[in-house]
Amino acid sequence: MKTLLIMAALTAATTTAALAQSDAMPMTHDAMPMAEGAAPTTAEAVTLGDLTIAGAFARATLPNAPVAGGFLTVTNDGTADDTLVSASTPIAGTAQVHEMAMDGDVMRMRELPDGLPIPAGETVTLEPGGYHLMFMDLTGPLTEGETVPVTLTFAQAGTVEVMLPVGPAIAKMSQ
Repeated sequence: MKTLLIMAALTAATTTAALAQSDAMPMTHDAMPMAEGAAPTTAEAVTLGDLTIAGAFARATLPNAPVAGGFLTVTNDGTADDTLVSASTPIAGTAQVHEMAMDGDVMRMRELPDGLPIPAGETVTLEPGGYHLMFMDLTGPLTEGETVPVTLTFAQAGTVEVMLPVGPAIAKMSQ
């Protein structure tokens, strides 16, 4: 049930029936069943200074969905901490760095106004149900098979554009 709530928050226009079906049979880009736990196609890794951004993807949305999520990992191979301070994309009016966390028995989502710390020597994962990029006021649906450009801004390393392949609405994190 918690998984369904998380997925619903990230794909607001997705129906409960579609989510229930997605748990039963995850689908690949070509609508053929795939192994449980399989991940969508992800972008090539991008390096910016000491940071490596890998495993980037977004989930497809229904035509009138107002929001979508973006997911990736950031590895900091440097000796200094950095912070993911913002994101932007032409597919949304607003892009924010968000977190989802349990508050008692309730899953809450909120913007991280000071950004997401990327400690030196560590990897931070933005994934469904945790930290993620939230794209709001979408200009149109995210369609499976497309690629979405997203500009990430880090406090120390600077700015980089990452391409997020759009996987199925039920896409799971890259392995």
